Amino acid sequence: MKHQRLIISALISSFALQVSVFALDSELHGFADGRAGVRTRNDPHEDDRSLTELRVQLDSLTYLDQATIQARADLVYDDLANDIEKIDLETGEGFMDLRELNVLFTPIDIMDMKIGRQILTWGSGDLLFINDLFPKDWNSFLLGRDEEYLKAPSDAVFASIFPAIGSFDLAYMPRMDADRYVDGQRISYWNPMMQSVAGQNAVIDADRRDDWFRDHEISARFYRPFLSYEAALYAYHGFWKSPAGLNPSTGKAYFPHLNAYGASVRGTLGSGLVNAETGYYDSREDRSGTDPFVPNSEIRFMTGYEREVARNLTAGVQYYLEWMMDYDSYKNNLLTPTDTARDEARHVLTLRLTKMLMNQNLMLSLFTFYSPSDNDAYLRPAATYKLNDHWTVTANGNFFIGENDYTFFGQFENNSNVNLGVRYSF
Repeated sequence: MKHQRLIISALISSFALQVSVFALDSELHGFADGRAGVRTRNDPHEDDRSLTELRVQLDSLTYLDQATIQARADLVYDDLANDIEKIDLETGEGFMDLRELNVLFTPIDIMDMKIGRQILTWGSGDLLFINDLFPKDWNSFLLGRDEEYLKAPSDAVFASIFPAIGSFDLAYMPRMDADRYVDGQRISYWNPMMQSVAGQNAVIDADRRDDWFRDHEISARFYRPFLSYEAALYAYHGFWKSPAGLNPSTGKAYFPHLNAYGASVRGTLGSGLVNAETGYYDSREDRSGTDPFVPNSEIRFMTGYEREVARNLTAGVQYYLEWMMDYDSYKNNLLTPTDTARDEARHVLTLRLTKMLMNQNLMLSLFTFYSPSDNDAYLRPAATYKLNDHWTVTANGNFFIGENDYTFFGQFENNSNVNLGVRYSF
């Protein structure tokens, strides 16, 4: 809690600097966003309401002679929160969610550095992530908050270097930044130990990796143009981002060690954009695949194509694959013969449709995930209408379909929801 108080004090000081020192070249903007949502199905383990909240975001930029300071935070009233007064900067719970607090500067001509809390992302997929192993907020995404909240913040030192041979990005997180993962408090999930769907009756209390400079993460990317494409190589050293492991001695979930290596390419093909990305997940604690409490290593791959198919109508399709290594060892070491087993290969197809209407003030969109191997799906329809330069109204839905409760999207079937949001930007 000490480091959280220090961060909050620094945030208040930064906003005070923004407001009081008018001689600086500075900006202050933000929005007020109200959202309400309800489940479309009865979930015995969760509330009928999925969202009832109001958040005000303040975003400041202060330009100094040699650096830029950014501070961005959400002040939140969440009627469904267990304890709105308690602030947890890692999970985003409480009356304040600190999104960014960092300083950007250029120590040498070919290097930029950003130090502090920041949103990090890379990779080529559309809502599919292979080499982007920065934290995600899956609760926000599945509950229907704005899509920007899918990306959770990292406390990091981020350096970009631009030599003649290409560009290097290096991110060092001195302490693991985990996903804001589904734990049962707001979204029910498949519990493999109970062999049933659970929620508030079995909230996951995982052992966090919170030792500074010991439980660290390192992410690296090298990218450069190649013909008419941009190619990239990636490396990661850290942990599975959600608690994919189980400690049999304590019965608690935890974050096993993980290395990842990958590549991507993106560019034009015909009248559209094409991308491909692959990665190898090296599960360092179970390289033989015989430990039932640790996930096996995997190969992941995806490819996609996007183009305008009609006036103001854009379509994008993707194919995604997860292929488990040492599958026979995995099957032979299930805890009990009745345990639900994963398939060796999981396939997912996605489709994004975006239509602009009424002088582009109305945007209709649909994003669909469909897994032919799991026989489940996830549909995200949305309509956003811009009333004027300040006011925006949004309606969206999250609908889950699955033949079995234990598949990735099937486990969330009772969490299907519809939402209405109103935002005032300033």
